[in-house]
Amino acid sequence: MSGSGTDKTKSGVTLAGPVVILVEPQLGENIGMAARAMGNFGLTRLRIVNPRDGWPNVHARRAASGADHILDHVELYDTVEQAVADCTLLFATTARAHDQAKPVVAPEAAATEMTTAIAGGATVGILFGRERYGLQNEEVALANRITTFPVNPGFASLNLAQAVLLVGYEWFKLATSGALPFGMPERSERASQHQMEAFFDNLVRELDKVEFLRPPEKRETMLVNLRNIFTRMDPTKQDMHTLHGVVMAIAEGRKGPAKGGVLDGEQATRLRALLAEHGQGALPSESGTVRGIARLLRRNPTDAERILWQALTTDRRFAGQFKRQTPVGRHIPDFVSFVVRVAIELINPEEADVIVSDRATRKAWLEAREYRVVSMAVADVERDLATELDRLEASLPGLP
Repeated sequence: MSGSGTDKTKSGVTLAGPVVILVEPQLGENIGMAARAMGNFGLTRLRIVNPRDGWPNVHARRAASGADHILDHVELYDTVEQAVADCTLLFATTARAHDQAKPVVAPEAAATEMTTAIAGGATVGILFGRERYGLQNEEVALANRITTFPVNPGFASLNLAQAVLLVGYEWFKLATSGALPFGMPERSERASQHQMEAFFDNLVRELDKVEFLRPPEKRETMLVNLRNIFTRMDPTKQDMHTLHGVVMAIAEGRKGPAKGGVLDGEQATRLRALLAEHGQGALPSESGTVRGIARLLRRNPTDAERILWQALTTDRRFAGQFKRQTPVGRHIPDFVSFVVRVAIELINPEEADVIVSDRATRKAWLEAREYRVVSMAVADVERDLATELDRLEASLPGLP
């Protein structure tokens, strides 16, 4: 597939359409964009009268965005009279009243007349004027009809490609009966009443567990409102499977630390001991065991880590300063700020000697590189977070 909307695997629509005639266009880019607009709506015949910058034009080719099949067959003329000589029905597009006694029609009406005339074998042309001042009176006089657009009268100027696109759109819509190029993908089979009822029973059962349907006197009304939400959806069987899975995931929670749960202090301590034993100064990217344990710790914060991380990201004193479980050289402190060169270490109760030793090594390494290491006891964070945050702020006089 090429571009944001062109699918080269699909064949284009081939229709007998009107001839687009550009009168003395000034910029190659405008010719190219007009050709692109033509290609959007199945118009292929382009005539150009005396282009200012000559022809062919590399700028037109670039601006056409792939509408080469139109530019490759451009017909050049020296005068408007020559360009329209074979037209049996001619429309002049203009934003100005030229005070000429001839019908003025909107693009919809013009498209209807074009379609009828082309079906009868007529050659239909549409004149588009210069970018700067449009069509002259004598050029409009050659046309059978004037076509103008329902635009803001105080700002009626359209660029060349816009004018071509509006006329092309109305013609193509009529010629193809307004058929859209694609529709909504086919969905799975519509959910049965039995499946709907099973899902709803499950939903109500879980809502009762959390006492959502109260007070008792409003229970029936709430159930009716809930049921109507899902019946209005006109759900498919797949929709019901998905919704059922959502309800159960919320009700039961995630299963196990590998899916991003919350570790308790004992679990975290064991994992940190394993990381200390296997790491020996290695980066998480250098060992499968180290990488796996580090990933578990990162994806499964303890309650204290989660509480402190939320505070560090929302408290205006620290927001945007800290990162969690981020490598600093060969070490991974619990939290680190590269901006103010501070590392925070959470201390779990009854940590193994190997963890204490590993933390001491990490602290010495960080301090040797001018990082300040702040230790916080997990129990203190969980019991009195505000005091710990005040203590952290007091120890960081250089915090922005």
